[in-house]
Formats: sequence, structure tokens, C-alpha cells
Amino acid sequence: MIEILDVCKTYGTGNKALRDIDITIEDGEFVFIMGRSGSGKTTLLRLLVKEEEPTSGEIIVNGQELWRMPRRHVPRYRRTLGIVFQDFRLLKDRNVFENVAFAQRVVGASSRAIRESVPEILKLVGLSAKYKSLPQHLSGGEQQRVAIARALINRPEVLLADEPTGNLDYQNAVEIMELLWDINQMGTTVVVVTHSQELVNLTGGRVITLDRGQIVSDDYSRGRQDKGRIQE
Repeated sequence: MIEILDVCKTYGTGNKALRDIDITIEDGEFVFIMGRSGSGKTTLLRLLVKEEEPTSGEIIVNGQELWRMPRRHVPRYRRTLGIVFQDFRLLKDRNVFENVAFAQRVVGASSRAIRESVPEILKLVGLSAKYKSLPQHLSGGEQQRVAIARALINRPEVLLADEPTGNLDYQNAVEIMELLWDINQMGTTVVVVTHSQELVNLTGGRVITLDRGQIVSDDYSRGRQDKGRIQE
């Protein structure tokens, strides 16, 4: 569960990025955080991964009170999250297998565990045949699938996706949203930060909209409500 309780964030410039934010995200939810550029959605994500600290208020993620967390514990906390970025952030000199395995090596997984788990997660994202490929030899959609596989390899309870289809064409966007939906159906809480109404329409579900740092709506889209495939 994610609890954001009366959170405000004011930067040193005086910019009030977030004002009195109250959000509770239950385990297993699929939630969009929407808003135009400057609405505060990126700041909110940075607070969740503890890259920024709130000016006031409290954030609790899976029982961990972030405002009380010592700085030395932050790397370990971040490893409990899956994080996907718009720009993929893959290691260009390592193939698909090694990019995904890297996340396990960081947490000290054994070579045997890596050999067993990486092929499994690559099958989930549809890249079993590409395990030897370098990122530059993949399409944008395939690179994002590698990034998602890397985010999932340590089996996080929460997956945070920051504009995950921002660099993709429509067809690849559909496929990535399908994948995120499937991951959610397996029990992972998924939070997608986006400015795209089209992206929301692909999936439907809970949509929290920010404007000038405040929540202006928290409702359910009339997009897909069933468990079938996303319709183009």
C-alpha cells in the first residue's frame, strides 16, 4: 500500500510543486497519475522514490515511513521498487541478458539464481529470442521491454512507470500498456505517470489528475474495465 498524507513540496525558489496531497493506493491497484507539464506529477514520483523530500506531510510505502528512513537505507528501499523511465536507461555495452541480470547482481543474487530468473522474466516480456542483442540493435518498444524486465527481476510489490510510452509510436505504446496490465493482473501494484489522455484511454482504471500541484480529480476512466486485451 502507498499512503501519501497531506504532502506539500515547496522548492527553494518558492515554487509550490505540491499542495495538500492525499492519496491512498491499495495493493494490486493500477493507477494513472495525470497532469500537464508542471502539474507536480514528476515531483510526486521523485518523492515516492525518495529522490526528493516533502516540505511537510508523510509518505508510507509498504509499511516503510519514508520521512523516518535514514539516508543509508534508501538504496535498499529503492531496490524494493520497480522503476521504469521514458528514456529506458539501459547499459549500452551490455546485451539484453546482462542488462536484466545487472539488477540482480546489485542485490547479490547468485549466478545460479540469475541463470534461472533472467530467462523467465525475458519470456514474460516477450524477448526470449533477443537475449544476446545489444540495446542499440533493438526497437524502442523492445528497449522498453528490457527496462520493464529489469524493473521486475527482483519481484517488486510496486512498479512505478514515468511516461513509459513517451518515446514510442502508437503500436508500441499499445503493446507496452498490455504488458503493464498483465503485470498488474499478476498482483503487482502499478503506478503510471503520464500527461497522455490517449494512454489512459488504452487501459482505463483509476486516474488521479494533478493541476498546479493539487489533485483536481480522482476517478475511474471509462477505458477498459475488463480483463481482456486492450482494443486498438
